[in-house]
Amino acid sequence: MKISQMQELLEARVLCCEENVGRHVYSACGCDLMSDVLAYVKDQAVLLTGLVNPQVIRTAEMMDMICIVFVRSKVPTQEMIDLARESGIVLMVSDKRLYEACGLLYHNGLVGNKDKN
Repeated sequence: MKISQMQELLEARVLCCEENVGRHVYSACGCDLMSDVLAYVKDQAVLLTGLVNPQVIRTAEMMDMICIVFVRSKVPTQEMIDLARESGIVLMVSDKRLYEACGLLYHNGLVGNKDKN
């Protein structure tokens, strides 16, 4: 799925790195605990979260994610937008709740972790 398709499904607005919305993503996760993202997430390109602090951007950088969707109309600070821009991470904001946003993406083919055993 392209990031632009996610944007349309989630009725989201892009805050930075618009030039990257044509990139493909193959998996996503929804989480507000960055420690859980670090501990349990593997091979995710997209993070959906309601948490708004710079650690979200830093975590996404460490996990090589290319897109963050802030749900529940949460808006990141300018500092966060600048950090994301430096790393080329697309930031989007959606009015949808986390559960609904994840469900919409999953229903339309974007998956979470696959068991690799």
